[in-house]
Formats: sequence, structure tokens, C-alpha cells
Amino acid sequence: MRFRHPCGSTVHLSYCTNVHPAETLDGVRTQLRDHCEPVRKRLGRDRLGIGLWLARDAARSLINDPSQLRSLRAELDRRGLEVVTLNGFPYEGFGANEVKYRVYKPDWTDPERLCHTTDLARLLAGLLPDDVTEGTISTLPIAWRTPYDTDPGAAGRAHTALTTLGERLDALAELTGKSIRIGLEPEPGCTVETTADAIAPLTAVGHRRIGICIDTCHLATSFEDPDTAVDALDAAGIPVAKAQLSAALHAEHPHLPEVRTALAAFAERRFLHQTRTSTAAGLRGTDDLDEAVTGRVLPDGAPWRAHFHVPLHAPPAPPLTSTLPVLRSALTRLVGGARPLTRHLEVETYTWQALPAELRPRTRTQLADGIAAELTLARDLLVDLGLKELP
Repeated sequence: MRFRHPCGSTVHLSYCTNVHPAETLDGVRTQLRDHCEPVRKRLGRDRLGIGLWLARDAARSLINDPSQLRSLRAELDRRGLEVVTLNGFPYEGFGANEVKYRVYKPDWTDPERLCHTTDLARLLAGLLPDDVTEGTISTLPIAWRTPYDTDPGAAGRAHTALTTLGERLDALAELTGKSIRIGLEPEPGCTVETTADAIAPLTAVGHRRIGICIDTCHLATSFEDPDTAVDALDAAGIPVAKAQLSAALHAEHPHLPEVRTALAAFAERRFLHQTRTSTAAGLRGTDDLDEAVTGRVLPDGAPWRAHFHVPLHAPPAPPLTSTLPVLRSALTRLVGGARPLTRHLEVETYTWQALPAELRPRTRTQLADGIAAELTLARDLLVDLGLKELP
């Protein structure tokens, strides 16, 4: 979906396809047929943006055979789909029964992360619509904090990789006329946990095509204030490459037994659900929701938030709720001003099949209805901010 901002620029809204992951190119084509095109039709639009997730094997297939890339681009056109952004965070295995810490490998200290991201940039340059010259890719926020924080050479290797990536993106732009930008996506538990943590390494890289991806679920889980976060990024000259529109799980009174019971229903084995609370001594947290619910390691005198991407349009039942208000505030700051601070927005609720059983979609139709409802909510928020949807 495309929107005209009052300043005249175009803002793109998409949804991320990691909600129905595939490891191979055939699997990606199946996604387009079985999920993405049906979502577009439910919305009644002629064109729908998708934030494509390409696992390593799918990406390598496209790099090794340019005819396959041309064919994929043609299939996108035929199904009324367009790609201006990729999700480059998961490398492979995002549909596995247990993802947890595996999603952080390889990190930016491993040459494979640079190789894979370079591949994605080249592919995106070939997938962009004819009238679009800028693409974006979200990526791992350098590394999970361990063993990175105790490895004396890790920061240097990551810096070198990101610097090299910047040089490659410049060369790609010169060769293709397409500018591809990368956004580190701060996430709880990583070495770049917050937007504030991103400023130092990104300032050190100092490249205009390497900035940040603001995920509004992650922002909320870390109890960051959107205005404060954006002000700090702006003051440091860090560009916001893209934003992911998502909402976290919020528990206002985590000390109550009924709240613990409600939270426990969201503790599951597939994804990591980092949980945080804001105390006078600073941010405290656990790596996963089950640790918080069953243990005594997390203070419970103040609200908890868990990194569980809940559907935007369907907050959990009381006594829980979602951090949708944080998303609204962030979106207002990012695109509600005189000029948009980013032009690429992506709804990213990959956890539909990890929801408590009674909340999961049971059919492809139910899943498509849910994704369409999320996009409709995001669309309405943009219209309320003065953006006009384009045909």
C-alpha cells in the first residue's frame, strides 16, 4: 500500500512474510500464492506491499540464477505484490519448532552475515518496482550479548563488516541506480538492546546507508519513549531506514496471580520472549517469559512487558493488554511531521502460530483475515495522520 505524505513524498506500508516462513524459493512462491495474494484481495487493493523474508537457501538460489530473480519479480507483478523492503534479521530456520537463540546466528562478527546481507541488497535492487529507487533491509542488531560482550575482538569485527557493507552498498548504487539502506533493529537482550545503544556503533560506522530499524514492539518492551528515542537518533544524525509496526504484551500488575496465569499462556517453546520491567535502578529483565512468570528474578512492583508480537487489531484479553499506544506515538513521530523520518513501514506480527491455542488462526483464510485487519488498522492510523492512500 502506498500513501502520499502531505509533503508530497511516498510512504510504503507492507507486511512481513516471516509470518509464513519458507526456506526455499519454491516455498517463497507458495507464500505469494497462498497467503500474500489472498491478503491483497481481502483488502480490495490492486497492489500490496510485502516485506519479503528470504532465507539463506532461497537467497542463494536467486543469486546463482538471475533468471529466477527475473521470474520472481514477474510473479510479484502478476499477483499484484511489490517489494521495497526485506527482513534480513532471521538467516534460516525461522519456521523451526524451536527458534529461540538460533535467530541471532550468524551475527555481525561472522563473515557469513556480511555475505548474506550483501546478497539481499543485490536481490532487493532487482526486485524494486520500476518507479522506486530506494530499498531497505532490517538486520540483526550486531549480536546477542553473549559471548559478544566478553569477546575483546567482537566489536572490531562487527565494525569492519558494517563498514565493508557500506562500501558495497555505495558500489551497488553506482552500478544499478538503486539505493539500498540497512537498519540495525535494536532488540532486548542483544548488544544493541535499545535505540540509545545503537548510536555509538552507528556513529562509528558513519555511513548514510546504514541506520536503524525501529521496531515498535522492541521499543515498548524496553520501555523507551518514542519521542526521546527519535530525538536522540536525530541529534546523532542516525537515519531511520525503516520502522516495523508491532505491539508487545503488557501486564500492568504482574504481582497478581491471575496476571501471572494470563502471562503463562503466552510462554511457548518456539520464540524467545524477553521480558522487561522499568525500575528506579534501571531496566531489569529475563531472557524469556517463562523465567519471569515462574521465578522470582524479576521485580513485580511495576508493569512488565514481554517481547511477544501480538496482533495489532486484537489485544489480549484483560488483565493483559498490548503496547499499541506506543506504536501510535512512534508512528506519529515518524510520519506525522512536516516530512516523514522514514518512508518504509512494515507490519511484523510473525507470532500468529505461537499465540495461545484458542487465539491461533486455524485456517489460511483466518490468517489472511487477521493480517488484513492489522493492515487496515495501520492504514487508518496513517490516514488519521494526514496521509492519503494511493491507488
